[in-house]
Amino acid sequence: MLFAVYILALVALATSEKVTFENYKVFRIVPSTIKQLEVLKHIEDVYKGYSYWTNPSFVYRPVDLMVAPGQLAAFTELMNLTNTKYEMFIDNVQRLIDGEMQTTRSESFDWTSYHTLEEIYSWLDSLSVKYPNNVTVVVAGRTYQNRLIKGVKLSFGPNKSGIFIEGGIHAREWISPATVTYILDQLLHSSEPEIRNLAESYDWYLFPSFNPDGYVYTHTTNRLWRKTLSRNSLFCSGTDANRNWDFKWMSAGASKNPCAETYAGRSAFSEVETKSLSAYLQSIKDHLFAYISFHSYSQLLLFPYGHTSEHLDNYKEAHAIGVATINALAKRYGTKYVTGNIAETIYPASGSSMDWVKATLRLPVSFTYELRDTGKYGFILPAEQIIPNGQEILDSLVVMFTEAKKFGYPKDIE
Repeated sequence: MLFAVYILALVALATSEKVTFENYKVFRIVPSTIKQLEVLKHIEDVYKGYSYWTNPSFVYRPVDLMVAPGQLAAFTELMNLTNTKYEMFIDNVQRLIDGEMQTTRSESFDWTSYHTLEEIYSWLDSLSVKYPNNVTVVVAGRTYQNRLIKGVKLSFGPNKSGIFIEGGIHAREWISPATVTYILDQLLHSSEPEIRNLAESYDWYLFPSFNPDGYVYTHTTNRLWRKTLSRNSLFCSGTDANRNWDFKWMSAGASKNPCAETYAGRSAFSEVETKSLSAYLQSIKDHLFAYISFHSYSQLLLFPYGHTSEHLDNYKEAHAIGVATINALAKRYGTKYVTGNIAETIYPASGSSMDWVKATLRLPVSFTYELRDTGKYGFILPAEQIIPNGQEILDSLVVMFTEAKKFGYPKDIE
């Protein structure tokens, strides 16, 4: 994140004051030359007051950049000097945040507003009490600040192949934990035949927040915080928990700069969160065949790998499943996704949870959703979109696992 906001965040850590993004603007930039792309790739390192919401990757691939109010004139001059096309997508980031915070909250746990970590964990606990034969609370470790990494196992019978779903590894992507909890609720309560069949055909491991410290921090202090909260340098905190996994660590799309959004950590699994989660996943690997990770935003369905654009492992099968999945997703509301491997579809990025799972645990069905939207709201998706988003994602999962069966996944299901 931009240096000035890091300083503000450090002050906030000490004083519990909230970071403000008043008059911060988000611009959509489209580089049309290699020179323009190179300027964009280094803009955060060279200039203060800039923070990427979507990173520069390829010529003609749109880039979303948040600009501090004090840098607007310099930003405009730089874009004009390099003849780079751009347009404003968000006029005032803080206005979106304020609107999000003012959403009316009901007394019960529902999907008309975003919930705190405490509320999510309380809801998970209540499900295990209400449905003891189906829901078991699982703790996969603790965080840097000693919070539980809590999820549930949902099962409707013994010895079924498992699907693992994780959300919230990037703290600011609030639609991700909301989607995981929505799916859990529907798998438990829906009476629709397709959903009941999906729910009861597998064991489900669902973790709404892989980064609890960061998620709490986005509610209390800095809505746009992405990383963990471990101390990594004198001036900066946090590691990108989705660049810290021990497969092709630091190979592409990750930073050695402790202040960078994509800082990969001192070493692979330097973060207690990723180390403990990987150990938990190893402990249940023989029960799993699928891994789903939820992120935002961009409306993409990604599969491994991020370190290379080579078509490795069961690429053709993954692509075929991906195409059927995004076609199903689009039917309800017309929401268009694109599917492909990480490096080709979004940008090179190594050290992700999904790539580690695919390469290490060898799970054949491994996908990452970049959820709604395409930039109008970005990370600050209005709560009114939680349910429509959840509905279309559930539609897509029905088809994903129907298609997976056609390729013989899991092996014990004909």
